[in-house]
Amino acid sequence: MIDRCGREIDYLRISITDRCNLRCVYCMPEGGVRALAHEDVLTYEEIVRVVRLMAGMGIRHIRITGGEPMARLGCLDLAEKIHAVPGIHSLSMTTNALLLRGRVNRAQEAGIDALNISLDTVDPDVYARMTRGGDVRTVLEVIDQAVQRGMGVKVNAVPVRGMNDGGLVRLAELARERPVCVRFIELMPVGCGADLSPVPTQEVEAKMERAFGALSPDDSVHGYGPARYVRPAGFAGSIGFISPMSHEFCGACNRVRLTADGYLKLCLNHTAGLDLRAMLRGGADDARLAGEIRAAIENKPARHGFMEEIGDREVRRMNEIGG
Repeated sequence: MIDRCGREIDYLRISITDRCNLRCVYCMPEGGVRALAHEDVLTYEEIVRVVRLMAGMGIRHIRITGGEPMARLGCLDLAEKIHAVPGIHSLSMTTNALLLRGRVNRAQEAGIDALNISLDTVDPDVYARMTRGGDVRTVLEVIDQAVQRGMGVKVNAVPVRGMNDGGLVRLAELARERPVCVRFIELMPVGCGADLSPVPTQEVEAKMERAFGALSPDDSVHGYGPARYVRPAGFAGSIGFISPMSHEFCGACNRVRLTADGYLKLCLNHTAGLDLRAMLRGGADDARLAGEIRAAIENKPARHGFMEEIGDREVRRMNEIGG
């Protein structure tokens, strides 16, 4: 599928739940949020129908997200069904990894070939504060299990000033002995993140250079997103930077999102999209669904608009939108 800006859209992120076992500071308030009612969440059968339809329209890469996807019963059974859909070339999952302990083998058997593991620090106390209760030791255990199984592993960290910015070098050290990508993602002013202080990519990269020396460009293919990768001398893995604020990459955006309640979301910061749940439950046939999806994607916003006023700015939290 090609949108009006000439971008090929071949990547779909599917949020299967807005629930999570953590309360990360940039994602949810400490007391949590009111979860979607069971009947408002797409069924697995509805999700697979959408995947089959969109695979036939050019979607090749799927990422299962949440909330925390493993918090929904049957997540890996769904992965197996998606993996079996003709035309899907890669299947990955974004997770905090806590509920994957002891289930990494099953995830791989279900067809998940890569994990994006949310981990903002390796300091146990800082991790517990930022996640409001998580145990970093479990996350590190899952990372090593996935590496041992030969799965692709990306560690996603959001630098937040005054919280984890003092431990970013230690976090990057995970890639010294492991073939993983440690990626630093600029904090975006979405939901709870709007009240926190970001650390720009330039500052993070300077920290890495001071600690590790020259950062050689790593042009290996690590996925289908916008990250820029470097590799310090002696590292088995890479360090990545995702910079939506300081280095806008909208011109190469190749993705859309399906929220847990069935909304085809065209851009993270815009409400523009399509209510697929209403159509799925209203009896729409595949031809009508395909036509509506094509029309929506054709009008995908050209830019995220974080730095200016836009008329349809997203106000929901990240757990409601999907990672």
